[in-house]
Amino acid sequence: MAATMELGSETDPRNATFSISDEDHTLGNSLRFVLNKDPRVAFCGYSVPHPSETRINVRVQTTGVPARDVLKDALNDLMAMNQHVSTTFNRAVETFKANQGVNELSMKSGVTSQHSGSVKKP
Repeated sequence: MAATMELGSETDPRNATFSISDEDHTLGNSLRFVLNKDPRVAFCGYSVPHPSETRINVRVQTTGVPARDVLKDALNDLMAMNQHVSTTFNRAVETFKANQGVNELSMKSGVTSQHSGSVKKP
């Protein structure tokens, strides 16, 4: 599990930098995208301090609510998006597998459905 450290938010909770270990551009860019869609965010960006480090720094500046709360909401939104993609993908794979069996059966029996009607191969 990635460790997170919050920097620079003691004086103004609207502005903070979060250092997240064991993460890279995959999370950084996705999180930046989700944060930038939030109307409560005035600015957000991320950086990887050095290519050999597996750590990202995420800067969040909000219009009024604490940056920590906005970051938590963005992470929850990102998890929901990932769950939706995973569920949709798994359904599509199952549908493909189910249809693949039907297509193989049709091809073995000499019937193809490439045209509007079934055509028996000679």
